[in-house]
Amino acid sequence: MYGEREKCYRCYRPKSSCMCAYCQKIKTHTKFVILMHPKEFKKVKNNTGYFTHNSLVNSELFVGIDFTHHKRVNEIIEAYDSYILFPSEDAINLTTTKPKQSSKNIAIFLIDATWACAKKIFVESKNLQKLPHMSFTTTKESAYEIKEQPQKHYLSTIESTYEVLELLEKHGIESYDKVQFDGFLEPFYKMIEYQKKLINDPKSNAIRFKRRK
Repeated sequence: MYGEREKCYRCYRPKSSCMCAYCQKIKTHTKFVILMHPKEFKKVKNNTGYFTHNSLVNSELFVGIDFTHHKRVNEIIEAYDSYILFPSEDAINLTTTKPKQSSKNIAIFLIDATWACAKKIFVESKNLQKLPHMSFTTTKESAYEIKEQPQKHYLSTIESTYEVLELLEKHGIESYDKVQFDGFLEPFYKMIEYQKKLINDPKSNAIRFKRRK
């Protein structure tokens, strides 16, 4: 239709602002499963779950809220030593603790949503509640300058995945191409750079994005 901008059907962004060219194809032993809330699915301008999925060969992405009876999700839970990246008192802290290993590879479930929506997915999905929790400790602050984080050290999905992969490699559980991994966050940085230009452009319609104070 006239007036519609052509979209990239990998990241769902307009091709004029598509960042897929910056995504590195990184092979990992660990499977990453990105569970995206429908509200996050609509945030085509600032969603990092797509970047994470497009960069990791061994990853799958599903959109929904209640994954209790999701066939593929349950297959993965059964086939892998499955964890969910979710902070709790009982979580295995990767910063200090190496996860126990079996003959199975590890699968890590990532909830891609705001904190309130992430809790909604966790409460609704009974199968996810049975998974052991995984977390990490960091003093880093998110580079997501265009988005206010709920707390100081909260990271975006792609930043959290980067931290997890680094820690798994440190524990000897993961290995990957270091050169490609160095570029893992590149689409994220390029997106921020692009949106900051829109914010600073007086002719831009990007009024939704506000400068962080």
